Amino acid sequence: MNMPRQKKCAVIGMGVTGQSIVRFLQAAGIRCEAFDESAVALAPDLSVAMHIGTLDGKKLLTFDEIIVSPGVNYHHPALVAARAAGIPVYGDLDLFAAKFSGELLAVTGTNGKTTTVSLIETMLDILPGGIVAAGNIGKPMLSLLADDAQPFKRVVLELSSFQLERAEHIHPHWAILLNLQPDHADMHLDMAAYGAAKVRLFDHQGDGDRALLPADQQWNTLAAALAERGVSVRRFGFASSAQVVCGVELLANGDKQLFWHHGDRLQRLDSKQILVKGEHQYLNLAIAAQAAADYAITASVIKQSLSSFRGLPHRLHSLGMVQAREWYNDSKATNPDAAGAALNAFDKVIWICGGLRKELDLLVLKDTVAAHVALMLVTGRDTAPFITLAKLAGVPVSAVGSIEKGVKKAAAGVAKLPVLLSPAAASQDQFANYAERGNCFAAAVAALDVKE
Repeated sequence: MNMPRQKKCAVIGMGVTGQSIVRFLQAAGIRCEAFDESAVALAPDLSVAMHIGTLDGKKLLTFDEIIVSPGVNYHHPALVAARAAGIPVYGDLDLFAAKFSGELLAVTGTNGKTTTVSLIETMLDILPGGIVAAGNIGKPMLSLLADDAQPFKRVVLELSSFQLERAEHIHPHWAILLNLQPDHADMHLDMAAYGAAKVRLFDHQGDGDRALLPADQQWNTLAAALAERGVSVRRFGFASSAQVVCGVELLANGDKQLFWHHGDRLQRLDSKQILVKGEHQYLNLAIAAQAAADYAITASVIKQSLSSFRGLPHRLHSLGMVQAREWYNDSKATNPDAAGAALNAFDKVIWICGGLRKELDLLVLKDTVAAHVALMLVTGRDTAPFITLAKLAGVPVSAVGSIEKGVKKAAAGVAKLPVLLSPAAASQDQFANYAERGNCFAAAVAALDVKE
C-alpha cells in the first residue's frame, strides 16, 4: 500500500518572521526548507536545510507550497513563476488566520500603525482574557500559537501591505485603515497595487464586524460595499464630531480636541492634556480611544491612558533640552507625508532630513517646509532632491552627510529653535533600519557639550 506523500514547503526569507514560520511548520510535522538571498544566521534552536543565494525558480517548483516573509518582494520572478505553475504562495498571516480562534483586531495604513496598536494593546489588556499585539510589532504572530504560549482571547495585529498582499483568509472582527500615502513603490507594481493590498484587510468582513475608514471621499465606495455586507462602517479624521465617529476637531478659539464615541455618548479630551506633539499623533490617539470604547473600556481609563502616553521611540519623540534647545527623534518618518505631519507640529524648526528616497516626490513638502523650517540639514547619499526642495521653498540648506555632523551643525544654528530629525526617507543608505538611525541621532545629541 502506497502511503501519501508528505507535503513539503519552501520558506522564503529567514529573518525573524521566516524563522518563526519554520518553527511553526516543524511543530506541525510539516517538512520544510529555507531560502534567503543573503547570508543569515539561524537561531540556535533551528535545524533546517538552508539555501543561500539567488532564488532558484526551478527548485521552488519542486515544493508543494511556498511561504514568503513580508520583507521578500512578492513579485520576485521566481515567485511569479511559481504562482503561474499553480503552486500556492502565501505568507504567515494565512497560517495564523487558519489557527487562531480568538477575536482579531487589525490595523493597517502607511503611517501611525505602531502607535495605534500599542495604545489599543495597553487599554484592552485589562479585559478578561487580555490582548496581545503582534505582526509588525512585538512577537511574530505564529509564536502566539506555540503549545507553550499563553492563550490570549484577543490579538491586535499591525499589518503591512506586504503581509496583506499575500493573504487570502484574514478576517478581523475590528479593522481600520489609517491612511494611504505614497510609499513602498519599490515593493509594489504601482500605487494602485499598494492600495489594493491594504484594503484586502476587509475582504472577509461581514455581519457583526466593525470597520473604520478615513473620512476622505476616496473611501466612500469601499464604505458602501462593506455596509451592504452588514459591516458596521464608521469614519474618522480631522473633522467635527458631527461628521465622524472619532478624530481631531479644531475649536473656534484655535484649540484642538480629540473626540470619540462611547456608545451614543461623545467623549472629548483637550490636546493640551496630551504629552505627545503633532496632529497626526492626536488622531492616532483618538482612533485607539475609539477601539477601547468599542470594547467597553471606561471613559476614565481611556482618558488616563491617553493623557499619560509619552509616545514611542523614533516617532516624534522628545529627547529633552540639550544646549538650550529641544531635540526630537522622528526617525520612523520614512516618507514625505510622515515628515510633513511632524513639521506641522512646530512653528519653526531646524530640520535634519535625508536618506534613501525610494523615488518619492519631495516637492509635496514645499509649502510645509517654507512655513515651518528655518534651516535644512541634509544627510545621506542622495542629497540633490532635498537641496532642490529647500531652494524651491526658500529655506537655507546644507548637505552635512552624516547624522553626527547634522547634530553638531544644528547645535550651532538659530538660537533656541528645536531640532527635528524627520528624514522623509528610508535609512538603508547608511543604516540597517530606522531604529539604528534614530539611536545614532540620540547618541549624537547626548554627546554634545552641555556647557552653556
